[in-house]
Amino acid sequence: MIDLDALPHLPGCYLFKDEDGGVLYVGKAKDLKKRVSSYFQKKDHDPKTAILVQAARGLDFIVTNTEVEALLLENTLIKKHWPRYNILLKDSKRYACIHLTGDKFPRIRIARKNTGEGEFFGPFVSAKERDYIFEVVRKTFQLRTCKKMPVRACLRYHIGVCSGPCIGSISIEEYGEKVKRATSVLKGNIRELIESMGIEMKELASRQRFEQALELRDEIAALESLQEKQNMERQKKHDEDILNYIVRDDTVYLMLFKVYKGTLEDKQDYVFAFGQEFLEEFLVQYYSENDPPEELIVPESLEESLIEFLAHVKGKKVKVTVPKQGEKKELLDLVLKNVEIGFFGDRKKIEALQSKLSLPKLPNVIECFDISHLSGTATVGSMVQFRGGRPDKHNYRRFKIESVEGIDDFASIAEVVRRRYSRLLEDKHDIPDLIVIDGGKGQLSSAFQELRKLKLRVPIISIAKREEEIYVPGLKSPLPIKKDEKASLFVQEIRDEAHRFAINYNRLLRQKSLIPKS
Repeated sequence: MIDLDALPHLPGCYLFKDEDGGVLYVGKAKDLKKRVSSYFQKKDHDPKTAILVQAARGLDFIVTNTEVEALLLENTLIKKHWPRYNILLKDSKRYACIHLTGDKFPRIRIARKNTGEGEFFGPFVSAKERDYIFEVVRKTFQLRTCKKMPVRACLRYHIGVCSGPCIGSISIEEYGEKVKRATSVLKGNIRELIESMGIEMKELASRQRFEQALELRDEIAALESLQEKQNMERQKKHDEDILNYIVRDDTVYLMLFKVYKGTLEDKQDYVFAFGQEFLEEFLVQYYSENDPPEELIVPESLEESLIEFLAHVKGKKVKVTVPKQGEKKELLDLVLKNVEIGFFGDRKKIEALQSKLSLPKLPNVIECFDISHLSGTATVGSMVQFRGGRPDKHNYRRFKIESVEGIDDFASIAEVVRRRYSRLLEDKHDIPDLIVIDGGKGQLSSAFQELRKLKLRVPIISIAKREEEIYVPGLKSPLPIKKDEKASLFVQEIRDEAHRFAINYNRLLRQKSLIPKS
């Protein structure tokens, strides 16, 4: 279920998801809460949006610092997930770049692909901004745009927007200086260039070379105007992973941003129990299964042995950075902001559930069970765990029902609950703070009896699908919790995840049964 209260009044991207967790639609917003809420408040949607809202079963979001960053991220996420409800321009490339070619007299051009000789700048946020910068740089530094230099001067030379290298009106050295200045502008170093050009202009004026000084003055004026308008995507030649976390109530809430050549491609979040070496354990486990980046940005220093481990997995040295200021520190802070908003918006759900169920402690760890079968065949059980309000997929479990013949959900629930908690007791592992059963009073009673046999005193509830009624042991009637309240929406979210996990396992077993044994 979609909990709108968890959304912040901040810019970012939102992802509507289907019941299997697939991305249906990616959008960007200046204000995430207002934008996403509008989908559920309006009644006059166009047919496509109405179908999207009806199909959406989940929501994820990423907070950015600005709306421009959200626009860039939206483009990246669409290209990554290809959501069915987004407009998919299959022949479209990424935002266009400005290219200074590698010719003897480099020409300036718009490029869709950043391949070939020379230098590429961008990609740019919008065609309007790109074209404006292109025109300012081209005219200011009088760079050529022709594919092949003509044998005679063209109109652009005569109107003063090209320096005319084709007719020898400028030397290679002079043209190279113009290209160097253009490069500096396109890299975003406008302020430094303006300062150096200002010094040069004064020197020319002091030597009474007024014509050249006036030319520099005009270039400076154009650059000062451009400085306010230029807004390009951050460029890097390598990939970065940016990691940050918060430890609260003996639980680690961690996020990892994956940045590909300066563009945020993905975020991943994790919740796990706090331990003294939790960061080292996480990094070893994660990068044993995922390729390390060329640069890892973290909030604290790592042991040399861990850095050597990353290099071993990567096959070359991995740069580990602990920034204290500047752009990388801002990125680290942005990840932390997402941790705070993403996870501790979830805390409100947990607190609401604690209040509605009158639980003695916060239900930080919740386990939910569901049964799935097809006409009594391939019966399976699923258990999902939510920790800190988020799915903890590392602790998901699935069960092939062994003691039940035919359709008997009550006995099936009893079996999986018995197997799960007898194993936890045997291994001396922690028991969850709350157990949720998918079903009505019958399923709840079966599960509760198993807990009593195991002498476990754990809060347990069930949720019946049709009216989303929540039951507790000992009461004939459901609790007075409306299905659109935050506590109920949270329980529905957990139940839906358990249902999805069970159905997927049931399908897997049925597919295996269709494969003939050799």
